[in-house]
Amino acid sequence: MSTLPKVAWIGLGIMGSPMSENLIKAGYQVTGHTLEQAKLDRLSAAGGTAAGSIAEAVADADVIVTMVPASPQVEAVAYGPDGILEHARSGALLIDMSSITPQTSVDLARAAGAKGLRVLDAPVSGGEAGAIEAVLSIMVGGEQADFDAAKPLFDALGKTVVRCGPHGSGQTVKAANQLIVAVNIQACAEAVVFLEKSGVDLGAALDVLNGGLAGSTVLTRKKANFLNRDFAPGFRIDLHHKDMGIVTDAARNVGAPLPVGAVVAQLVASLRAQGDGGLDHSALLRAVERLAGTQV
Repeated sequence: MSTLPKVAWIGLGIMGSPMSENLIKAGYQVTGHTLEQAKLDRLSAAGGTAAGSIAEAVADADVIVTMVPASPQVEAVAYGPDGILEHARSGALLIDMSSITPQTSVDLARAAGAKGLRVLDAPVSGGEAGAIEAVLSIMVGGEQADFDAAKPLFDALGKTVVRCGPHGSGQTVKAANQLIVAVNIQACAEAVVFLEKSGVDLGAALDVLNGGLAGSTVLTRKKANFLNRDFAPGFRIDLHHKDMGIVTDAARNVGAPLPVGAVVAQLVASLRAQGDGGLDHSALLRAVERLAGTQV
Protein backbone atom coordinates (compact mmCIF):
# COMPACT_ATOMS: atom_id res chain seq x y z
CA MET A 1 0.00 0.00 0.00
CA SER A 2 1.15 3.51 -0.77
CA THR A 3 2.39 5.61 2.13
CA LEU A 4 1.52 8.78 0.23
CA PRO A 5 -1.45 10.82 1.49
CA LYS A 6 -4.84 10.04 -0.02
CA VAL A 7 -6.02 12.89 -2.21
CA ALA A 8 -9.50 14.15 -3.01
CA TRP A 9 -9.62 16.33 -6.13
CA ILE A 10 -12.58 18.66 -6.70
CA GLY A 11 -12.80 20.19 -10.18
CA LEU A 12 -11.61 18.32 -13.28
CA GLY A 13 -11.54 20.96 -15.98
CA ILE A 14 -8.87 21.99 -18.48
CA MET A 15 -6.31 22.29 -15.68
CA GLY A 16 -7.69 19.93 -13.05
CA SER A 17 -7.83 16.81 -15.20
CA PRO A 18 -4.17 16.70 -16.26
CA MET A 19 -3.00 17.84 -12.82
CA SER A 20 -4.90 15.07 -11.04
CA GLU A 21 -3.56 12.58 -13.57
CA ASN A 22 0.00 13.67 -12.81
CA LEU A 23 -0.61 12.89 -9.14
CA ILE A 24 -1.83 9.43 -10.11
CA LYS A 25 1.34 8.93 -12.18
CA ALA A 26 3.36 9.96 -9.12
CA GLY A 27 1.75 7.20 -7.07
CA TYR A 28 -1.01 9.08 -5.24
CA GLN A 29 -4.46 7.60 -4.71
CA VAL A 30 -6.81 10.22 -6.15
CA THR A 31 -10.56 10.31 -5.71
CA GLY A 32 -12.20 13.01 -7.79
CA HIS A 33 -15.50 14.78 -8.11
CA THR A 34 -16.79 17.15 -10.78
CA LEU A 35 -20.11 17.89 -12.45
CA GLU A 36 -19.27 16.34 -15.83
CA GLN A 37 -19.53 12.57 -16.22
CA ALA A 38 -17.03 12.53 -19.08
CA LYS A 39 -14.39 14.08 -16.82
CA LEU A 40 -15.11 11.49 -14.12
CA ASP A 41 -14.74 8.74 -16.73
CA ARG A 42 -11.41 10.24 -17.78
CA LEU A 43 -10.18 10.18 -14.18
CA SER A 44 -11.22 6.53 -13.80
CA ALA A 45 -9.46 5.62 -17.02
CA ALA A 46 -6.28 7.23 -15.69
CA GLY A 47 -6.39 5.10 -12.56
CA GLY A 48 -8.27 7.39 -10.21
CA THR A 49 -11.58 6.87 -8.43
CA ALA A 50 -14.71 8.79 -9.40
CA ALA A 51 -16.93 10.05 -6.58
CA GLY A 52 -20.59 10.97 -6.93
CA SER A 53 -20.45 13.80 -4.42
CA ILE A 54 -18.06 16.07 -2.55
CA ALA A 55 -18.85 14.23 0.67
CA GLU A 56 -17.89 10.90 -0.88
CA ALA A 57 -14.71 12.32 -2.39
CA VAL A 58 -13.34 13.93 0.78
CA ALA A 59 -14.48 11.44 3.44
CA ASP A 60 -11.15 9.59 3.77
CA ALA A 61 -8.84 12.16 2.23
CA ASP A 62 -5.65 13.39 3.86
CA VAL A 63 -5.35 16.18 1.28
CA ILE A 64 -8.20 17.90 -0.56
CA VAL A 65 -7.40 19.88 -3.70
CA THR A 66 -9.87 22.27 -5.30
CA MET A 67 -9.39 23.56 -8.85
CA VAL A 68 -12.49 25.48 -9.94
CA PRO A 69 -13.02 28.66 -12.00
CA ALA A 70 -13.56 31.48 -9.50
CA SER A 71 -14.44 32.59 -5.96
CA PRO A 72 -18.17 31.69 -6.18
CA GLN A 73 -17.32 28.12 -7.18
CA VAL A 74 -14.76 27.79 -4.37
CA GLU A 75 -17.37 28.96 -1.90
CA ALA A 76 -19.95 26.59 -3.39
CA VAL A 77 -17.75 23.51 -2.96
CA ALA A 78 -16.36 24.55 0.44
CA TYR A 79 -19.37 25.77 2.38
CA GLY A 80 -22.86 24.51 3.13
CA PRO A 81 -24.23 21.14 4.22
CA ASP A 82 -22.85 19.35 1.16
CA GLY A 83 -19.49 21.11 1.15
CA ILE A 84 -15.92 20.22 1.99
CA LEU A 85 -15.87 21.83 5.44
CA GLU A 86 -18.79 19.72 6.63
CA HIS A 87 -17.43 16.39 5.39
CA ALA A 88 -13.62 16.52 5.52
CA ARG A 89 -12.02 14.91 8.53
CA SER A 90 -10.33 17.06 11.13
CA GLY A 91 -6.64 17.57 10.40
CA ALA A 92 -6.96 17.24 6.64
CA LEU A 93 -5.11 19.73 4.45
CA LEU A 94 -7.25 21.74 2.02
CA ILE A 95 -5.28 23.15 -0.92
CA ASP A 96 -7.18 25.56 -3.14
CA MET A 97 -5.40 25.84 -6.50
CA SER A 98 -8.10 27.98 -8.13
CA SER A 99 -7.43 31.61 -9.04
CA ILE A 100 -9.66 33.66 -6.74
CA THR A 101 -9.59 36.89 -4.74
CA PRO A 102 -7.04 37.06 -1.90
CA GLN A 103 -9.85 37.89 0.54
CA THR A 104 -11.77 34.74 -0.40
CA SER A 105 -8.66 32.71 0.46
CA VAL A 106 -8.24 34.47 3.80
CA ASP A 107 -11.91 33.90 4.66
CA LEU A 108 -11.71 30.23 3.65
CA ALA A 109 -8.63 29.66 5.81
CA ARG A 110 -10.40 31.19 8.80
CA ALA A 111 -13.59 29.18 8.31
CA ALA A 112 -11.73 25.92 7.66
CA GLY A 113 -9.51 26.46 10.68
CA ALA A 114 -12.61 26.59 12.87
CA LYS A 115 -13.43 23.09 11.56
CA GLY A 116 -9.95 21.76 12.31
CA LEU A 117 -8.72 21.91 8.70
CA ARG A 118 -5.41 23.33 7.50
CA VAL A 119 -5.48 25.46 4.35
CA LEU A 120 -3.11 26.63 1.63
CA ASP A 121 -3.95 28.87 -1.31
CA ALA A 122 -1.84 27.64 -4.22
CA PRO A 123 -2.85 29.08 -7.61
CA VAL A 124 -0.79 28.13 -10.63
CA SER A 125 0.59 29.59 -13.83
CA GLY A 126 1.56 27.76 -17.00
CA GLY A 127 -1.76 27.05 -18.66
CA GLU A 128 -2.96 23.73 -20.01
CA ALA A 129 0.44 22.84 -21.47
CA GLY A 130 2.13 23.46 -18.12
CA ALA A 131 -0.47 21.32 -16.38
CA ILE A 132 0.00 18.45 -18.82
CA GLU A 133 3.80 18.62 -18.65
CA ALA A 134 3.84 19.10 -14.84
CA VAL A 135 5.95 22.25 -15.13
CA LEU A 136 3.55 24.71 -13.52
CA SER A 137 4.64 27.63 -11.39
CA ILE A 138 2.86 27.30 -8.05
CA MET A 139 2.57 30.32 -5.75
CA VAL A 140 1.52 29.42 -2.23
CA GLY A 141 0.04 31.24 0.75
CA GLY A 142 -0.28 29.74 4.23
CA GLU A 143 1.70 28.34 7.14
CA GLN A 144 5.25 27.15 6.51
CA ALA A 145 4.62 23.75 8.13
CA ASP A 146 1.63 23.10 5.85
CA PHE A 147 3.65 24.18 2.82
CA ASP A 148 6.45 21.79 3.81
CA ALA A 149 3.95 18.94 4.15
CA ALA A 150 2.45 19.68 0.74
CA LYS A 151 5.75 20.24 -1.08
CA PRO A 152 6.12 16.66 -2.44
CA LEU A 153 2.61 16.88 -3.91
CA PHE A 154 3.36 20.28 -5.45
CA ASP A 155 6.57 18.89 -6.92
CA ALA A 156 4.51 16.30 -8.83
CA LEU A 157 2.56 19.15 -10.45
CA GLY A 158 5.03 21.94 -11.05
CA LYS A 159 8.60 23.01 -11.54
CA THR A 160 8.67 26.27 -9.59
CA VAL A 161 7.04 26.05 -6.16
CA VAL A 162 7.35 28.99 -3.77
CA ARG A 163 5.67 29.98 -0.51
CA CYS A 164 4.95 33.68 -0.86
CA GLY A 165 3.65 34.48 2.63
CA PRO A 166 0.53 34.04 4.80
CA HIS A 167 -2.96 33.10 3.63
CA GLY A 168 -3.96 35.05 0.52
CA SER A 169 -0.38 35.70 -0.59
CA GLY A 170 -0.49 33.06 -3.30
CA GLN A 171 -3.57 34.69 -4.78
CA THR A 172 -1.98 38.13 -4.67
CA VAL A 173 1.06 36.86 -6.58
CA LYS A 174 -1.23 35.07 -9.06
CA ALA A 175 -3.08 38.35 -9.67
CA ALA A 176 0.26 40.00 -10.49
CA ASN A 177 1.08 37.07 -12.76
CA GLN A 178 -2.14 37.53 -14.70
CA LEU A 179 -1.46 41.23 -15.07
CA ILE A 180 1.96 40.53 -16.58
CA VAL A 181 0.63 37.79 -18.87
CA ALA A 182 -2.23 39.90 -20.22
CA VAL A 183 0.02 42.89 -20.93
CA ASN A 184 2.58 40.58 -22.57
CA ILE A 185 -0.01 38.93 -24.82
CA GLN A 186 -1.37 42.32 -25.82
CA ALA A 187 2.13 43.54 -26.73
CA CYS A 188 2.77 40.39 -28.76
CA ALA A 189 -0.57 40.77 -30.56
CA GLU A 190 0.21 44.37 -31.49
CA ALA A 191 3.65 43.32 -32.73
CA VAL A 192 2.13 40.55 -34.87
CA VAL A 193 -0.22 42.94 -36.65
CA PHE A 194 2.57 45.51 -37.08
CA LEU A 195 4.91 42.88 -38.56
CA GLU A 196 2.33 41.44 -40.94
CA LYS A 197 1.24 44.85 -42.19
CA SER A 198 4.92 45.62 -42.83
CA GLY A 199 5.30 42.55 -45.05
CA VAL A 200 7.77 40.76 -42.78
CA ASP A 201 8.02 36.95 -42.54
CA LEU A 202 6.09 36.55 -39.29
CA GLY A 203 7.53 33.18 -38.30
CA ALA A 204 11.09 34.36 -38.76
CA ALA A 205 10.40 37.60 -36.95
CA LEU A 206 8.90 35.87 -33.91
CA ASP A 207 11.83 33.45 -33.78
CA VAL A 208 14.42 36.21 -33.64
CA LEU A 209 12.39 38.34 -31.23
CA ASN A 210 12.03 35.38 -28.88
CA GLY A 211 15.81 34.95 -28.86
CA GLY A 212 16.43 38.43 -27.49
CA LEU A 213 15.18 40.68 -24.71
CA ALA A 214 11.67 40.62 -26.19
CA GLY A 215 11.56 36.87 -25.64
CA SER A 216 9.14 35.44 -23.09
CA THR A 217 7.34 32.31 -22.01
CA VAL A 218 4.19 33.90 -23.44
CA LEU A 219 5.78 34.22 -26.88
CA THR A 220 7.17 30.68 -26.70
CA ARG A 221 3.83 29.19 -25.68
CA LYS A 222 1.61 31.32 -27.91
CA LYS A 223 3.71 31.65 -31.07
CA ALA A 224 1.81 28.90 -32.87
CA ASN A 225 -1.52 30.45 -31.84
CA PHE A 226 -0.50 33.73 -33.43
CA LEU A 227 0.88 32.14 -36.60
CA ASN A 228 -2.04 29.77 -37.15
CA ARG A 229 -4.82 31.91 -35.68
CA ASP A 230 -5.55 28.88 -33.50
CA PHE A 231 -7.45 30.09 -30.46
CA ALA A 232 -8.67 26.78 -29.05
CA PRO A 233 -8.88 27.49 -25.33
CA GLY A 234 -5.91 26.70 -23.15
CA PHE A 235 -6.88 29.60 -20.89
CA ARG A 236 -10.12 31.29 -21.82
CA ILE A 237 -10.65 35.02 -22.25
CA ASP A 238 -13.59 34.67 -19.82
CA LEU A 239 -11.22 33.53 -17.07
CA HIS A 240 -8.62 36.17 -17.82
CA HIS A 241 -11.38 38.78 -17.67
CA LYS A 242 -12.19 37.50 -14.18
CA ASP A 243 -8.51 37.65 -13.19
CA MET A 244 -8.09 41.20 -14.47
CA GLY A 245 -11.01 42.17 -12.29
CA ILE A 246 -9.25 40.57 -9.30
CA VAL A 247 -5.96 42.40 -9.87
CA THR A 248 -7.66 45.73 -10.60
CA ASP A 249 -9.70 45.51 -7.41
CA ALA A 250 -6.79 44.28 -5.27
CA ALA A 251 -4.50 47.02 -6.59
CA ARG A 252 -7.12 49.66 -5.86
CA ASN A 253 -7.42 48.38 -2.28
CA VAL A 254 -3.69 48.85 -1.64
CA GLY A 255 -3.30 52.04 -3.68
CA ALA A 256 -1.16 50.57 -6.47
CA PRO A 257 -1.56 52.25 -9.89
CA LEU A 258 -2.14 50.04 -12.95
CA PRO A 259 -2.17 52.47 -15.89
CA VAL A 260 -1.26 49.91 -18.58
CA GLY A 261 -3.06 47.08 -16.83
CA ALA A 262 -6.29 49.06 -16.74
CA VAL A 263 -6.18 49.56 -20.50
CA VAL A 264 -5.51 45.88 -21.16
CA ALA A 265 -8.32 44.94 -18.76
CA GLN A 266 -10.67 46.98 -20.92
CA LEU A 267 -9.38 45.33 -24.09
CA VAL A 268 -9.97 41.89 -22.56
CA ALA A 269 -13.48 42.96 -21.55
CA SER A 270 -14.13 44.30 -25.05
CA LEU A 271 -13.03 41.03 -26.67
CA ARG A 272 -15.35 39.13 -24.34
CA ALA A 273 -18.24 41.47 -25.15
CA GLN A 274 -17.72 40.71 -28.85
CA GLY A 275 -18.37 37.03 -28.23
CA ASP A 276 -14.81 35.77 -27.96
CA GLY A 277 -14.88 34.91 -24.26
CA GLY A 278 -14.58 31.18 -24.90
CA LEU A 279 -11.39 31.55 -26.93
CA ASP A 280 -7.81 31.32 -25.67
CA HIS A 281 -6.40 34.57 -24.30
CA SER A 282 -4.04 34.72 -27.28
CA ALA A 283 -7.20 35.79 -29.15
CA LEU A 284 -6.35 39.31 -27.99
CA LEU A 285 -4.82 39.28 -31.47
CA ARG A 286 -8.38 39.40 -32.85
CA ALA A 287 -9.04 42.65 -31.01
CA VAL A 288 -5.92 44.26 -32.49
CA GLU A 289 -6.87 43.02 -35.96
CA ARG A 290 -10.30 44.61 -35.61
CA LEU A 291 -8.69 47.91 -34.66
CA ALA A 292 -6.40 47.60 -37.68
CA GLY A 293 -9.27 46.86 -40.05
CA THR A 294 -7.84 43.41 -40.75
CA GLN A 295 -10.24 40.55 -41.37
CA VAL A 296 -10.71 38.41 -38.25
